[in-house]
Amino acid sequence: MTASTLLVSACSSGATPDTTENAADGRPVVNKENWPEKTPTRGLAKDLILPLEAYMASYADQVAVEQAASDLQQSCMKAYGIDLTLPRAGANPPPSDNDANIERRYGITDRAEAEKYGYELRPALQEHTRQTMRDLSGVEVEILTGHTKPEPPKAPDAFTAGEPVAAPIQDTKPARAEYNGKKLKTGGCVGWSREQLGVKNADPTFVAQLAGDSLEQSLKDDKVIKAVAAWSSCMDGKGHANLADPYKAMDQGVTNDGKPTEESVTLAVDDIDCKKQTDLVKIWFGVESAIQNKQIADNKSRLTGIKDQHGKEVAAARRQMTASTR
Repeated sequence: MTASTLLVSACSSGATPDTTENAADGRPVVNKENWPEKTPTRGLAKDLILPLEAYMASYADQVAVEQAASDLQQSCMKAYGIDLTLPRAGANPPPSDNDANIERRYGITDRAEAEKYGYELRPALQEHTRQTMRDLSGVEVEILTGHTKPEPPKAPDAFTAGEPVAAPIQDTKPARAEYNGKKLKTGGCVGWSREQLGVKNADPTFVAQLAGDSLEQSLKDDKVIKAVAAWSSCMDGKGHANLADPYKAMDQGVTNDGKPTEESVTLAVDDIDCKKQTDLVKIWFGVESAIQNKQIADNKSRLTGIKDQHGKEVAAARRQMTASTR
């Protein structure tokens, strides 16, 4: 979720004041110790980096851009005489550094974690740090976003029992031109912050789409098919029948409450041991890397543009954050 998306949802939620610590235990909202590693340092995915990852924004870079935008938005609001504390970026990190999700791309790969948690994420990643902010007035939303505050959805006058009730569209209108004699920014403070950082939504999902295609193609490769079949046979020998691929094992091993059972841990450990025995991860990674190298060659110009744009945004964000600490 981007900072601006978070803001707009918070503006209309009637939330309470923001805090800088997790109220449950006093830990800081942003704990970098829980951030994902840029490259896995253990398990069967250790040191593996797919070619397309060079064109994906890392989690640290995403946080830098979001936080710099948030800082700019706060200073922009301050210029209109409005004190506003926005949620901090990086409070709820994902399990993987980027869209490749290399740690679990071919199923689970870390035996040490499997022994403790089965197929579940470690507890720190299952926790959610909630950040709230005060409800914004109509004019504050206009200054921040450049449009009017969405009206809360209204219940329909009547509906037929058993039929789904669709939430009405929350229409907004352009913000007023000025506030207290000061002209509003185009797109509000959110739009202004993006402009200052040079943020553009150019091809936001293109790299992820290529990565999805490469994974799909790899599943049809003879080497991967043979390796997956060998893994399945290994699992059958350990008493886990009818598992066509590692994704089926993951589906079977994930629990409803997020807490591992003795059975799910056994399945997870056997899963990884069979991957190691059959060299599945290495084979699969090699096949997909070759596919991605061809994708990169076929889309070099477009991918280079995406990478350059990421670099400009991150550089601008880090300059802004450095300037704000002086």
